[in-house]
Amino acid sequence: MHPANNWLSKRALLSPSRTALIWKDQTWTFAELNKEAAQTAKRLRSLKLNEKPIALMIKNTGKAVVMIHAIQKLGVPAVLINNRLAIEEWTYQLSDCEAQLFIVEDSFLNKVKLAEISLKTVSLSELDKLPQAEEDMPVRSDICSIMYTSGTTGKPKGVLQTYGNHFASAVGSALNLGLHSDDVWLCAVPIFHISGYSILMRSAIYGNTVRLYENFDELEIDRDLKAGKGTMISVVTAMLTRLLKIRGNKSYHEQFRCMLLGGGPAPVHMVEECFNAGIPIFQTYGMTETSSQFATLAPEDSRRKIGSSGKPLFMNELMIVEEENEVCKPGESGEILVKGPNVTKGYLNRPQANAEAFQAGWFHTGDIGYLDEEGFLYVLDRRSDLIISGGENVYPAQIESVLSSHSKVSEAAVIGRKDKKWGEVPVAFVVKADPHLLADDLIAHCQDRLAAFKVPSEIYWIDELPRNASNKLLRRELKKKAGNDS
Repeated sequence: MHPANNWLSKRALLSPSRTALIWKDQTWTFAELNKEAAQTAKRLRSLKLNEKPIALMIKNTGKAVVMIHAIQKLGVPAVLINNRLAIEEWTYQLSDCEAQLFIVEDSFLNKVKLAEISLKTVSLSELDKLPQAEEDMPVRSDICSIMYTSGTTGKPKGVLQTYGNHFASAVGSALNLGLHSDDVWLCAVPIFHISGYSILMRSAIYGNTVRLYENFDELEIDRDLKAGKGTMISVVTAMLTRLLKIRGNKSYHEQFRCMLLGGGPAPVHMVEECFNAGIPIFQTYGMTETSSQFATLAPEDSRRKIGSSGKPLFMNELMIVEEENEVCKPGESGEILVKGPNVTKGYLNRPQANAEAFQAGWFHTGDIGYLDEEGFLYVLDRRSDLIISGGENVYPAQIESVLSSHSKVSEAAVIGRKDKKWGEVPVAFVVKADPHLLADDLIAHCQDRLAAFKVPSEIYWIDELPRNASNKLLRRELKKKAGNDS
């Protein structure tokens, strides 16, 4: 049976009474979730659909989860639209993917009306009123989902994620972190993003529970972690920072076994703070193009390899190469190349981008890192974020780690600003944890810990760092603030 009809229905057959989803005060067993998704799929069939993608603009709700599974039952690709994008951005994506239908949360209808699009659009509540069509659809695409990259340069690209990609990602994660039948994965990251979507896929494959949150509320998450309402959670650095800030002295519940930290390099002092507090944190490396995790620290290595993203998951390979694609020696930094069954087959309608990204079977990530003598990956930064100052490579993540280790700093971000003498110099944007913090004190803090060419030439105070819906830092916005749009 094709995976589009198999995962949830198979899981409902194997463990019908297990809890699949918890959202607010609602709970679904796998049998209930499968039944509701099947009914929704029949309503969608009444719209006489074809093989083209269905676009979704959703929030983290129970009904949105049902819709995701319903579209999988149809066997057509789902395009996950970031609901925080500007109209011009998401209308471009609708056009680029040639969507046949646009399904939106009711609260987004006004936004859609302002866009004045010709694409057939229905709200989730309108779909509930449609008749159920019994006939099956012949479409069975191997593309499960399409997610657009954030588009730091040029137009964003649609990443094609197959059912095989998602399955390989889930299996690789389970072989690394283990699989417990009573696992409850707290999902406070957007389900339109790969981190959230992959949690839903793992649930159907593993048969574990997802506790879904509409938004990330650190007070609520903190209470639930201490009360034993979850065994695992996925976070990015910004989320972890907020959790650590309000945690207090009370430990998380003894059943809590995994805090998966992704979204870019994390400050080492933050990871160390987690270990000192008894928080089981595991750094991971992945991206939209790898359907979530690609490399993750194993539990037994998490303490001795602080700062590492671990080794490639079971079916994956990676290598570090220099500019001319020569393989780097241990400790030498270069671009991270990846290969494996969870790596995308390519970008939608982007032959040139595919030719550039895929070479000799390897995907060029654009990230910079190195492998140590034991083969553990250390991610330094995005290649596009690298600052070259006076011929020296400067990694913003390293400076950010030093800045945020200051007790009076809440968050920090570093960019390169053009400089006539050095080409570029690093400048820092800092969110204060203490209003009395002075720039001179922070510069002195850096001078004690960094080479002179890495010390920020200027400190900008900022109320909060600009981030996208996935909590990733928007450095381009900071470059505008610094008068450097390039």
